[in-house]
Amino acid sequence: MISLAHAAAAAPGPADMIQQFLPLIIIFVLFWFMLIRPQMKRAKEQRKLIAELQKGDEVLTASGLAGRIVKIGDQYIGLEIADGVVVNVQKQTVQTLLPKGTLKSL
Repeated sequence: MISLAHAAAAAPGPADMIQQFLPLIIIFVLFWFMLIRPQMKRAKEQRKLIAELQKGDEVLTASGLAGRIVKIGDQYIGLEIADGVVVNVQKQTVQTLLPKGTLKSL
């Protein structure tokens, strides 16, 4: 009887290992450029927006409240949503900075 050990292939070399991991490397690169990198860019823009908030800015929060900033603290802002109605919200909930005069058109 012929032994099967003589018919076995040689151990895979470095080139074969690269070919095996190439699809995983390509998938990681695609995830980086299509998911991770844009998310990091949006987070950076959001931090910049929150840091530059000023009194009198018209903003839209994540919950849909639109108002004018009347008071700014470390963690919270006072948002005037109607004449004489001020609501305190967290700074991180501010999602969009609206152009001046937007609230008059609502």
